[in-house]
Amino acid sequence: MRADTLRTYKTVHTWTGIVAGLALFIAFYAGALTMFKGPLDRWATPPAVAAAPSPGADELIAQTLAARPDARADFTLHRARHGAPERIEWKARGEESGWRASFAPDGTLRIAPDAPAGLGQFIDVVHRTVALPVDLETGTLVMAIVSALYALAIVSGVVVLWPTLVKDFFALRVGRNLKRMWLDAHNVIGIVSLPFHLVMALSAVVFGMHDLIYDAQKAAVYGEPRFEQIWKASGPFSAIRPDPAPAALLPLPALEARVRAQAEGFVPHTLRFRGAGTAGAAVWIAGDMPCCMTRQAQGSFVLASAVDGRLLHTEYLAGQQSGWMASVSAFFALHFGAYGGGTVRWGYFFLGLAGAFLFYSGNLLWVESRRRAERGGVPVEQRRSSRWMAAGTVGVSLGCMAALSLTVAAEKWLWAWQGEVLAPWREQVYHAVFLGSVAWALLRGASRGAVELLWLAAAATLAVPLTSIAGWLLPSSGSWLRADTLGVDAIALLGAGAFAWMALRTARRMREGPADSVWAAPAPRPAG
Repeated sequence: MRADTLRTYKTVHTWTGIVAGLALFIAFYAGALTMFKGPLDRWATPPAVAAAPSPGADELIAQTLAARPDARADFTLHRARHGAPERIEWKARGEESGWRASFAPDGTLRIAPDAPAGLGQFIDVVHRTVALPVDLETGTLVMAIVSALYALAIVSGVVVLWPTLVKDFFALRVGRNLKRMWLDAHNVIGIVSLPFHLVMALSAVVFGMHDLIYDAQKAAVYGEPRFEQIWKASGPFSAIRPDPAPAALLPLPALEARVRAQAEGFVPHTLRFRGAGTAGAAVWIAGDMPCCMTRQAQGSFVLASAVDGRLLHTEYLAGQQSGWMASVSAFFALHFGAYGGGTVRWGYFFLGLAGAFLFYSGNLLWVESRRRAERGGVPVEQRRSSRWMAAGTVGVSLGCMAALSLTVAAEKWLWAWQGEVLAPWREQVYHAVFLGSVAWALLRGASRGAVELLWLAAAATLAVPLTSIAGWLLPSSGSWLRADTLGVDAIALLGAGAFAWMALRTARRMREGPADSVWAAPAPRPAG
């Protein structure tokens, strides 16, 4: 391959990686944590709430519809899951906010404005939007554009590495040449996880730009009337046949049993009812399907009659899809890790962390490649761009990790203080720590900022198990310790130890590394 061609691809790889790298670090690190949304939600749910007595889902539906008839048109039942009790959610016609109904600890019906999503969902939003101060759709679109750059960086990086792939593939040269060692680690991780990264990049582009793709199809291929007709006919709710004749809902145990009889292995957890009380009532059911690759992280979906339990639409149900829909679902499942159980979740967790390292190391390599070497013992002032990029990389990367850890640790305290209304406080904790970390790194510089923010990340992550211990030693603290979530505390403890080890190593590099590096301790200012 010609040298000028390689230089072109290297330039493309470098700049697409630099532009997208910091956003992708946040997306991958938060994405790794989303593999365990269930355990995180259980960790953050008070045992008293999880163990609240319930007369049953059928009774909850009956009492809710009696108290709020406006919920009959469209409401969603969430079965007890991830430590949260059964609840019903709906939004009345013309209202911006929704409502939630559940049984209070004393067994009475409690109806209140809908509470925000849980801790796991908040981390998922950070993963999908990097916590930009925009709505979910806009943030997802921004990340789709970032992912398109990411795909370009992947392809150009493979082209750059291809001529030396065999020689350098398993090379990890550990020694005094830190730049060579970081480059080897960057290349090995990138090539080993190449299929994973291609799937992540391409699927994220589709997820974020599907509305634009549909709009283009509508304008260029079908025309609006034809497109709307096709869209309505292909959707699952097209199978609903409205029938206003009065009819009772099938009792939930019977409904779920009939659905499971027609879909072996399907375990419902979320049921959205439409037209309750009529003969045309239908229910859109989400559930776990351990046998198969599922369309969403929350499982497979099926539409059934809420009166007799007949399946009305199975194109989103794993194992009963057409070939085309099964292939689409497989693509979704590969992004979400919605297959293979715990083994795949752990694999995606480590691949997510490795991906975050890939973007972090890419930025560091850019900084090191532009380092001005000291000549003849004369002190060298590094380029301003190198100093700012190093500080920004440290602030964004370490700030994201510290912010997510402290957000998790604060959850139990916020619950004890504010009850279920946590969303504004979660966002404020995350953004305060993240933005403060970025500002601190830019103020202190990359070397000192890296050490100090690593200690912050270690302390924030250590606060997770310490919060649980506080609930054991000091029950009056408002925190709590749950035996079924000790794994979260154990992983956080290991993470805190890893951050502390990195802080010590980084401090050593600052003292003993090359004096002409942006990672060296700043030279003392001359007196006077």
